[in-house]
Amino acid sequence: MAICTSLPAWEKAEVSVLEGVKMRNEPRTYLPAAGKDWLLPFYDPMVKLLGGDGARKLLVAQAGLRAGQRILEVGCGTGTLTLMIKRLEPGVEAVGMDPDPKALARARAKAARSGAQMRFDEGFGDELAYPDESFDRVFSSFMFHHVPAAEKGNFLESVRRVLKPDGSFHMLDFEEGGGLHSLLAHIFHTHQRLEDNARDRILQLMNDAGLAGEKVAGRRMIFGSVAYYRALKAGS
Repeated sequence: MAICTSLPAWEKAEVSVLEGVKMRNEPRTYLPAAGKDWLLPFYDPMVKLLGGDGARKLLVAQAGLRAGQRILEVGCGTGTLTLMIKRLEPGVEAVGMDPDPKALARARAKAARSGAQMRFDEGFGDELAYPDESFDRVFSSFMFHHVPAAEKGNFLESVRRVLKPDGSFHMLDFEEGGGLHSLLAHIFHTHQRLEDNARDRILQLMNDAGLAGEKVAGRRMIFGSVAYYRALKAGS
């Protein structure tokens, strides 16, 4: 059950993995992780079958995680990457955030079964209710194309705000054209969302938000091409 609180989300240290923080009460629309609610039970097995776990492991590896760091995954969905981060580096403090309460329920159930200590909050990426400079690393996995074009700049500005001065942002997503005609794109996503995922467009948005970004790798997968990005606070 979500907790509505007047304190900043990060200060709610007593919130358990089964609860989390709801960051706003006003309704907003969002694109579910699987595109439609009825597809959610099939999302994890489908993505795993198509190689999603391997792609996420490369994203984690590029982040250089260390014990004691605070980690945030924005758009965590069912929590697969957040759980992977905690499994690969148990010493980090991990938080996942997503606007979809159904996906968060699955994430919390998975975390409870694993025994991992982490928190899942309900909220939107362009309204991160955490104090400035709260996290050493921020992650986004197959989520950025979900964000409406008009909100992408605000999302990246929010990421920059919550990053520590020496922190970094790590993003994995479909590459324009590479996943457009793929099975996963047809099942889970709309073409219009994917068409806004060109490399130059993403790097320009990062730059406008005060992030010095770069594409660090690309990969061809069963479901199409994906791209890996890393960004630092400009001037850091």
